[in-house]
Amino acid sequence: MPADLGIAEAASVLRAGGLVAFPTETVYGLGANALDAEAAARIFAAKARPSFDPLISHLADAADLPGLVGPVPPAVAALAERFWPGPLTLIVDRPAVIPPIVTSGLDTMAVRVPDEPSARALIAAAGVPVAAPSANRFGQLSPTRAEHVVAGLGDAVDVVLDGGPTRCGIESTIVDARGAQPVVLRLGALPVEALIEAVGPVEVRSGSSGQPVAPGTLAAHYAPRTPLRLGAADGDGGRRGLLAFRARPATGDWAAVEVLSPEGDPTVAAARLFDALHRLDAAGVTEIVAEPVPEVGLGRAINDRLRRAAATWR
Repeated sequence: MPADLGIAEAASVLRAGGLVAFPTETVYGLGANALDAEAAARIFAAKARPSFDPLISHLADAADLPGLVGPVPPAVAALAERFWPGPLTLIVDRPAVIPPIVTSGLDTMAVRVPDEPSARALIAAAGVPVAAPSANRFGQLSPTRAEHVVAGLGDAVDVVLDGGPTRCGIESTIVDARGAQPVVLRLGALPVEALIEAVGPVEVRSGSSGQPVAPGTLAAHYAPRTPLRLGAADGDGGRRGLLAFRARPATGDWAAVEVLSPEGDPTVAAARLFDALHRLDAAGVTEIVAEPVPEVGLGRAINDRLRRAAATWR
C-alpha cells in the first residue's frame, strides 16, 4: 500500500509481532519490533538470514537514543547530532531491553534514525524501536523499490509500504565511535570524506571473515542470481550484461547494458546501482560484467558492494 496511507495499519502489524517492509532513504527495510524476540526471529526466517549476522535497530528521533541505551558516549552523540536523521548507523552498547537475537548475541547494537519521513512516522506510530535489515533474501541484491521486495520475499511479509524508489540506493555507513578514533565498519551512503570533515581521521575496517561485528560486512554479499565479475568491458559481450559507469562501450555487442551515471556522478551511480543490477539480473544474461567506479566519495561504497557480489561467485 502507499507509504503515506498505510502508516497506522503497518504500525499495528509491528506492535502485533508482524513484519513490515518500508522505504528508507537507503534501501527498503524489513521491519519488526526490536523489543520482541519472536518478531525478530521472523526476520531471520523470512530472509533465510544466518543467526550470526546482527540487525540494525531504527529510531524515530535522535532524542530517543538515550532513553533506549542510557548514557551515550560523547563521540557517538556528536555524530548522531551531526548526521541524524541520515544514512549513518552507529554502534552502541546493547541495552538489556533489546533481545540478544537482534544483535546476534553481541554486547553491541547497531542503531540509526532514517532520513525518510514515512519511515520515521511508522516507527513513531509503532511506539517501539524497529529492527530492520534490507528487505531481501540474505546475500542477494538489496531492494530499492517496493516491487523488488514483493519479488524477493512475497507473502513472507505482512505489509509492504510503497514509497517509490529510494533516494540513496545503497545501505547506510556503519561507524563505531565508542573508542579513541571512529572506525568505519561498513562503507555506505554517507561518504568517508563527510565523516573526516566532521570528526577528523577515521579508520576504515570493512569486511569480515568470521562473526560480523556489524550488519552487511561479510566478504561475500549483495549478489545477483547471475554470476557477476568486476572488471573492464573487454571484447564482445555476447550473452553477457554490462554494468557501465559512464557510457555504453563503443564496440562490442552486449545483450544488456545499464549505465549508472552518464555525467560521472558517484552519488547518482549509487542511487541507481541496485536497481540497475536487478534489471540485468532479470535480462537472462549468462554473466554480468561490472565496471569499477573511481574510488572517491560514494564510489568507494559502490566498489565495496561490487567486490562483495563478485566474491559470492568466486
